[in-house]
Amino acid sequence: MPTSPVAGLDIGTLLAGFEGRAPTQAVAAAAETLAQRLGARELTFLIADFSGRAVVRLTTGPVGAGGARAQAGARAETVPMAGTVYERVLRSQEVDVQPLDDGARVIAPVSDRGDAIGLLELVLPGEPGPASIAEVAAVAHALAYVVIAARRYTDVFEWGQRTTPFSLAAEIQRRLLPASYTCEAGQFTLAGWLEPAASVGGDTFDFTLNDDALHVSITDAVGHEVEAALLATLLVGALRNARRRGLSLPAQARYANDALADNADVGRFVTGQLVRVDLAVGTAEIVNAGHPFPLLVRNGRVQDLALEIEPPFGVVPGRSFQVQRLPLEPGDRIVFLTDGMQERNAAVLDVAAALRHTTDLHPREVVQELGAAVLRATGGDLRDDATLVCLDWYGGPPRRSDSAHGADVARASSARPAGRGDA
Repeated sequence: MPTSPVAGLDIGTLLAGFEGRAPTQAVAAAAETLAQRLGARELTFLIADFSGRAVVRLTTGPVGAGGARAQAGARAETVPMAGTVYERVLRSQEVDVQPLDDGARVIAPVSDRGDAIGLLELVLPGEPGPASIAEVAAVAHALAYVVIAARRYTDVFEWGQRTTPFSLAAEIQRRLLPASYTCEAGQFTLAGWLEPAASVGGDTFDFTLNDDALHVSITDAVGHEVEAALLATLLVGALRNARRRGLSLPAQARYANDALADNADVGRFVTGQLVRVDLAVGTAEIVNAGHPFPLLVRNGRVQDLALEIEPPFGVVPGRSFQVQRLPLEPGDRIVFLTDGMQERNAAVLDVAAALRHTTDLHPREVVQELGAAVLRATGGDLRDDATLVCLDWYGGPPRRSDSAHGADVARASSARPAGRGDA
């Protein structure tokens, strides 16, 4: 639960007030709280849509009887973010204050662990001081927790994130992705992104954090539309089941492979990479099932992480998979991607070069920038899903582990497969 930096603001009481309201009225409760404490006369919650390039005024209204209210779909406003204060606040994660003739407009990020859920915009009767700004920021942060909890019970927030209708295949694919696309966790920051093709291609990414390890996967099911989405469902379900049963990384890979071989038609397969980062040792273990090489950014240089390639999941029943080791160094950035980033009509995009120009960006911004870049390169005509996961590692130098196994895939910064130069 978040704590408030502002004396007198009891976040526990604030959250209790949210919980006493229907899930769809979370922002109304925030509006009433801010009205009482700061005299806010208008309040809007803008939720970030799935494209990452717009926000939607999901709830808005004058503060007073009934508070802010959810808008009907026909009246909700989609606001493109490019070049706006909304984009700046989401990127910087800092509160913005704009003077008005009769007060001030305050825009605060609604975020949790780097996951940019949206924005809280309100109008105050006067110029706020540092304590008032901190109070708004605390309420906005608390609202992130409320939205995360409330969206389990209503489609209102999900609806707000969809500025275009989903196909059935896209609906299935959406359910396979993690609830949050970003996680800041002290030793690392991770962010994922999926740019869907017009004909859904069956890409997924997933992650979970346990006490001792971070688990990450990125997968690409063969085919398109519902057939690919169902194949991806089988694979992701098998991976989650194996992981939650406490199986080791090679056992997870073997279990998922056999699940496809036993339950999918012959010729149906999924490429992918499974990753387990040992948080104590600082080493990544990777299984590469026929998937494109990740990119490693180390000491300012971009290189392919030249993994040994094994068959995709579902091709060879009963197969065991090799686990390859990558000792991590503080400052490392690893980008995992699907072949949609490298399709023929995306060939003009040099992902490695693009990475070189995003070294100062947050991983959330990196994956969105690269997603936007592939759309520009293809003129918006994506023929396959393009998916990315960016992992930034901040931990101390890795320690040797006697229990580590598999081939060491760490490469010197000058090493690269033939035909690919440094970015």
